[in-house]
Amino acid sequence: QVQLVESGGGLVQAGGSLRLSCAASGRTFSNFGMGWFRQAPGKEREFVASINWSGSLTYCANSVKGRFTISRDNAKNTLYLEMTSLKAEDTAVYYCAASPGGSYYTQAKSYDSWGQGTQVTVSS
Repeated sequence: QVQLVESGGGLVQAGGSLRLSCAASGRTFSNFGMGWFRQAPGKEREFVASINWSGSLTYCANSVKGRFTISRDNAKNTLYLEMTSLKAEDTAVYYCAASPGGSYYTQAKSYDSWGQGTQVTVSS
């Protein structure tokens, strides 16, 4: 497994932007496929975006496509989620996750390492 620590969450007005970061340690970061998930109060955790080990392949949920961008810097052992045009329904705790498979996955069961989460609150 790999240790993951998210940062960058906060309170932002609707239409605003935030960039989340996820710092990885403990294993070779470039071996892992990475993903972002989120969980709103009273709702199940849902997939947001994922990226393969090299960063050449990405996939985003339809709900965030065109607004969110996932990227990674393997030299810095860091995963990013650039969020723009934020909406109230984007309010949630955002988690990063690592998969030893190396590809990009949409299902939580494909990931075996999770961060503690960072809160994103979008005010309308």
